[in-house]
Amino acid sequence: MLSFRLSFIMVFFTVAGWSQDPRTEYETEKDSVEPFYYIIEGDTIPREHIDLEEVILLNKLKFNNKKDRRRYLILRRKTRKVYPYAKLAAERLITMTNRLETIEKRRDRKRYTKRIQKYIEEEFTDQLKNLTRTEGQILAKLIHRQTGRTAFDLVKELRTGWRAFWYNTTASLYDISLKKEYKPFDDKEDYLIEDILERSFQAGLLERQDPAFEIDLLDLSDHWNK
Repeated sequence: MLSFRLSFIMVFFTVAGWSQDPRTEYETEKDSVEPFYYIIEGDTIPREHIDLEEVILLNKLKFNNKKDRRRYLILRRKTRKVYPYAKLAAERLITMTNRLETIEKRRDRKRYTKRIQKYIEEEFTDQLKNLTRTEGQILAKLIHRQTGRTAFDLVKELRTGWRAFWYNTTASLYDISLKKEYKPFDDKEDYLIEDILERSFQAGLLERQDPAFEIDLLDLSDHWNK
């Protein structure tokens, strides 16, 4: 019931088609005298160094007892499960917003939104309705992390304030608030979620997507490990 309602959150962030960014192919040449040359779409650009992505060195996890370790592992499993939905929400929100900006007539905008709602309900309801209460809590917070807006605000913005109120009231019966924000500096669980995400990104288990607001994991670690 609840998770079925949570599926409506995804309705407003989805478009019918998938879009892919073209990937640039790189080739390198090297000899004993000349620097590296990078062939980028037919153009030869000499460079003396390679730009690498920043990698955060994470400390080894330490737990006070077996109970804390078990809690972390459960949180890790649930976070990895729901993160792709929050990531999809951010991607679809951007795409849908851009598309709506090109539609002038209100009637056509409404028709487009309904078509997307039907598509996403058929596509994801079976998956989202199986979420547990804690998975729903994590999803609500990760939606805020990826979009910068709470699930409540997104529903209110894209539908009506009454629907947002109704969804939040229903969710509260299961101890889930669609108004929940992601605050890793204030909430220890959110910090652990951020740690789980970074470790999962580095391990290639989840696809990295930058949050909607700046999060410095090193500062977070210092904050919580003092």
